[in-house]
Amino acid sequence: LNLQNVLDCQYISAFFSPGAPPERRGLMKRLVAMAMLMFGCIAGASNAYALKRGTIAEDADSVTPLLNGQVAPKTTLKMADGSPVSLQALTMQKPSIVLFYRGGWCPYCNEQLAQLKDIEKDLVDMGYQILAISPESPERLQEQKLETEFLVTLLSDDKLDTIREFGVGFYLDTVTELKYKTYGINLTKDESGNSVLPAPSIFMLNKKGQVLFSYVNPDFKVRPSADLVLAVAKTLKKEM
Repeated sequence: LNLQNVLDCQYISAFFSPGAPPERRGLMKRLVAMAMLMFGCIAGASNAYALKRGTIAEDADSVTPLLNGQVAPKTTLKMADGSPVSLQALTMQKPSIVLFYRGGWCPYCNEQLAQLKDIEKDLVDMGYQILAISPESPERLQEQKLETEFLVTLLSDDKLDTIREFGVGFYLDTVTELKYKTYGINLTKDESGNSVLPAPSIFMLNKKGQVLFSYVNPDFKVRPSADLVLAVAKTLKKEM
């Protein structure tokens, strides 16, 4: 086995298929976790000279996310009921899996959350908490909360401060924004009046708020599987 094989989706599917021997699936999970950690380090190195945090990128391909080893910002978010909450106060309590998603209107985000629901008990049993952050309003989050039964904590970043400071925010192009409007989707805008979305991403933080692992993909249709997230979480547990 080599890294290319591990990262090949069809190869992974074969190992994770129901018919694969348990020892083979276990080996692949460990290798996948190692590959993702290596990828995170490589991606981090390529961004070493990225633009400073706190800016919104011109497009999804230009985001400059926090690097492994850096500390999460001390920003304020809103709970689904509208009450303010400090991100630092939340992450000091437990190791955290911080998920940035586009909104409850996004089918790819909903699928990702549904997959996380399948492993959330395993993650919670390991001591993790799951924080899902979107630019949607607390009112919209309240609707999502009523529609689902997740242990995930839904958080609103309608001021875009956390998305900005994590370096995952980008401006949506006008054509796509107009298309979304025809579907009744009204996006959050920054002070310039332009619509902003986060590149779908996952950060795993220890209780010091330090990033130990990150996955950011500008292609909103591509998300890490629940098996991959669980494998990495198990690998990092001893460092949390």
